[in-house]
This record gives sequence, C-alpha cells and structure tokens, in this order.
Amino acid sequence: MQHISWLPFMATSLLIILTPGQDMVLVMSRTLSGGTRAGIITAAGVSVGLIVHTVLATLGLGALLQASEWLFTGLKLIGALYLLYLGISLLRSSGNLTLLSNHGASESGLRTFAQGALSNVSNPKIVLFYLAFLPQFVSTNATHPMLSVFMLGIAFACLTFLVKGPVAVFAGLLSSWVRQNPRFLTGMYRTSGIVMIGLGLKLALERRS
Repeated sequence: MQHISWLPFMATSLLIILTPGQDMVLVMSRTLSGGTRAGIITAAGVSVGLIVHTVLATLGLGALLQASEWLFTGLKLIGALYLLYLGISLLRSSGNLTLLSNHGASESGLRTFAQGALSNVSNPKIVLFYLAFLPQFVSTNATHPMLSVFMLGIAFACLTFLVKGPVAVFAGLLSSWVRQNPRFLTGMYRTSGIVMIGLGLKLALERRS
C-alpha cells in the first residue's frame, strides 16, 4: 500500500526482532530440548501470538487496556506469571534436555505451538506497543489507516517468524554438540532461566506508558 513507509518499517522491525528477549530464549531453548522441529513450531506459535495482537490492536483492545487499569493489570500478571514459570522450569532443568516438561522431545507439537503463542498473547505490552509503533509508518493521508496498521502487524509477525525460524535451525545444528556438553547446556538453562525470571518481574512491575 502506497500510504505505508515500508523500508523504514522493515529496517526498524528487524532491529527490534533481532534484539534478544523472551521469544528468542524460548525458541532456542525449545530447539535444544525438542529438536529443530520443536523450535520452528515454537517460532510459529510466537508469530501467531503476534497476529492475535494485531487483530486486537486493530479492533481497539489497546485503547481499552489503556483505559482499564484492572484489565491491563490482570493480563499483565498472567503474562508475568507465565514467564516466571518458564524461568523457574529452566533453573530446575539439568543438562539432559528435559526442558520445561517431563516429556522432552515427545511433547506434542500442539502444546509446543500453544506455549509459543501464549508467551506473546499474555503480554498486554505488545498490543500497546503495536498501537504506539505501527501507526508511525502510516501516512496521515491514508484512506484506510486501520487496514494499514493491520497489514503492518501481519508483516511484523511474518518477519518475526523469518528471523526466529532460522534461529531454531541454527540451534538445531548445534544440538548434537550441546548434548555432548551437558555443563554448557546446564549453564545456558540457568542463564536463560534468570533472563526469563527477570523479564517476568519487569513485566509485573511495569506501568502503562
């Protein structure tokens, strides 16, 4: 669409997506615990979670979250608790690749996908981020600005998968070496767990901007 500044949007989005965060940690950890397929499924779940936020932002839920303190707080705490759960699970994991579940690689693809999606759906800051970020790349003369925001949100979700998917493949290529070095894996789990817990606490303590 001619009313969208695609090049600045793509450049800025890639920079944001490449910044290490909970999604990147989750995709890499899932890959090492369940293989490349599990990592790619997680990346797909993460991206679908962003599509959900795109729809919510387009429908105006972001404005509702900004107006309703209790709704924002409730959804924020759900996301924070989920991140804390992931972080504690990582801290409790050893170097035997039984991450986040007792089923390891046998865990269903649907559950893996759902965990990736939930990591984003339960974070209200994302829909607020969408409302603040996406309109910056839509011309004030746009005939259908909400449609433009929707298209940018879908593009952001697709870019996320195009980045996170290769991350899963790369982590999968290293999985054999990692399996032979359990101390490295244990250290990575501990570090990732601390990062997840930190992100959970940060989300729990954040206030609406």
